[in-house]
Amino acid sequence: MTAAPEPAPDPPRASARLPISAVLITRDAARRLPEVLAAVASCAERLVLDSGSSDATVAIARAAGARVEHQDFLGYGPQKCRAVELAAHDWILSIDADEVLDEQARRALGTADLSDPAACYAFRRRTFIGDREIRHGPWSDDRVLRLFNRRTATFKPLPVHEEVAASRPPVLLPGSILHYSYAGVGDVLGRSLRYAPLKAAIMRRKGQRINPLTMPLRGLTAFVKSYVLRGGWRDGPAGFVVALSRVIDSTLPRAMILLDEPVAGDGRPPADHVADRSASSSPAMSAGSAAASASRSPEAG
Repeated sequence: MTAAPEPAPDPPRASARLPISAVLITRDAARRLPEVLAAVASCAERLVLDSGSSDATVAIARAAGARVEHQDFLGYGPQKCRAVELAAHDWILSIDADEVLDEQARRALGTADLSDPAACYAFRRRTFIGDREIRHGPWSDDRVLRLFNRRTATFKPLPVHEEVAASRPPVLLPGSILHYSYAGVGDVLGRSLRYAPLKAAIMRRKGQRINPLTMPLRGLTAFVKSYVLRGGWRDGPAGFVVALSRVIDSTLPRAMILLDEPVAGDGRPPADHVADRSASSSPAMSAGSAAASASRSPEAG
């Protein structure tokens, strides 16, 4: 005889919730949003900053009891800065609309010491392509700074690969963020292509010098590091595609600058790109900096 399923646990009472604002930016993020919001139900506030969804995102968020605000898209970093500003609490848990805290991470939120506003916390992030977890390659040791106090830390206003700048290195909490960022391998390459103009804009503003003679070597190095040295081959065809995306990330923005093509934010019409992709950067877990470095994130160049 099949046992009856256990009833779902009641949501935490308002008085028992953590003094944390869980904030996320959205546009057309209905697919995973119920899971995302349910996983942070222990937070006293769940704030959804939407930039004009045409699907059920806003209705789902409100039905879940989240506070919904609107802001035309400003760029990933500025949009998240705005979400942090609107939050009711100083302690911020930043999540993306395709990220679900696992059970261990949910419990870990309640163990974080919130008495020190200079403290900040990171989680391990496990990235999936479809339902397949990518266990090797450049995404295998992804750690993201997500819990911080806005009095001592916040996002840098970068248009892509937004970084949290904090006063000290983050403490790694138990558990993982399950990152359902890509519907399939085609989405991995498509994301790299869409982000190239944004990355090129950052390089152009910094006045970064590009040597065309080094680009083939740069692309080859990116592929070998991802597919061979980091063991991406162990993920099969998906690992090969991830390595190809690293080649695009490391070469295409530089090629756009060399060819003087229009890039986002340079005063000329930018290339089309998805407004809210629900992906964020990964922190450099070093003693020298607590900034969330984009260099190890799934979309980094």
